[in-house]
Amino acid sequence: MTLRELLGIRHPIVLGPFGGLSSIELTAAVSDAGGLGSYGLYGYDAERIHATVGRLRAVTDAPFALNLWLPTGDEVLPDAVDLGPARAALAPLFEELGVALPAPPARFLPDIEEQLAAVLEARPAALSVVYGVPSADLLAHAHARDIVVIGTATTVAEAIALADAGVDAVVATGAEAAGHRVSFLRPAEQSLVGTFALVPQVVDAVDVPVIAAGGIADRRGVAAAFALGASGVQVGTAFLRTRQSAASAGHRAAIAAARDDETVLTRAMSGRLARGIPNAAMAALEREEILPFPAQNWLTGQFRTPAAQQGRSDLVSQWAGQAAGISRYDDVAEVFADLAAGLPN
Repeated sequence: MTLRELLGIRHPIVLGPFGGLSSIELTAAVSDAGGLGSYGLYGYDAERIHATVGRLRAVTDAPFALNLWLPTGDEVLPDAVDLGPARAALAPLFEELGVALPAPPARFLPDIEEQLAAVLEARPAALSVVYGVPSADLLAHAHARDIVVIGTATTVAEAIALADAGVDAVVATGAEAAGHRVSFLRPAEQSLVGTFALVPQVVDAVDVPVIAAGGIADRRGVAAAFALGASGVQVGTAFLRTRQSAASAGHRAAIAAARDDETVLTRAMSGRLARGIPNAAMAALEREEILPFPAQNWLTGQFRTPAAQQGRSDLVSQWAGQAAGISRYDDVAEVFADLAAGLPN
C-alpha cells in the first residue's frame, strides 16, 4: 500500500508537527492542498486536545495527523528537581520582560494516558509519535478506530523496532532536521545520522512506507528523497517560515536569513537536544546549569511565551533545520506547490 492510499491523501507530503508552534491555519492548509497536515500536541491536556480537534474539523474535512511525545522514562517530576538556582539565575531576564518568577507547578506535563485517550476518541486520520515505540495496546486501539500510526526514527535500529512493533509508517528523520532530536535507543548525540545516509538504509530495513525528513525544503529535496527510496517527505522549516505558522515574525525572519552553518544543536531551551538558530536566550542559558527535561522546558516556557507576545525573538526557541537557507516562500500554497513539483510522476 502506498502512503497516499494509507493516509487517503493526494500528495505524499507531510507537515512536520511543531510542539508548541503548530497552528490550525497551517495544518488545515497543508491538508486541504492534498498533503497530511500535522498538529503537535506537546503539553496539551485532554480538554485542549478536544478543543483543538474541534477547531481543525471546523475548517477542513481533509485527513490530518495529531502528534504526541511518548515518555522515555527519564522525565523528572517537580518534587525531584530544585528549581531555585535556575530561577535565581534567570531572574534578570524575567524582570526585563516584566514577568513574575514562576512558582513550581503541580506537574510539568499532562499524563500521557490522558492525552492518548483524547486522541483515540478524536479519531484523526493518523497519530504520529516521537521518542519511542507505541505499545501493542495503543496500536490495537488505534487500528480498531482506523487511525494510522506513524513512528519516528533517527537510526536504522529505531526504525526496525518501530516496524517490528507494528506501526504503519516510519519517519526517518536525519540530523539536519529542525527541533528536537527524537532518539530513543541511544543518546541523541550518538544518533546524528544524516538524511542521505539514513533514508536508504531504513528503506532497506523495513517493509512499511518510509517518510524522509531533515534538510528537505524544496522540490530538489523531495526528488532526492524519492531517489533514495522514500515513499513520502516530511517538511518542517519551510512551512514554519510561512505567515500561516504560529512562529513569531522574528522567528520567521531568522529562518529567512539563516544559512546552513548557522543552526546549532543545544539542550539549553528544553533539556533535550534540539536544532535551532542561536540567539540571546540560548547563549544565556548555556552559561547556566541546564535542568533535566521537562523541568528546563517548563522553566524556559515561562518566559518564551511573553517574549513572543512582546516581539522579543531573541528570547524564544528559534527552531530551524539546516536547509533553512533555501526556504524561499512566506505562503503555504507556494511552499506546497514547490514541494509537489519534485514528486515523481
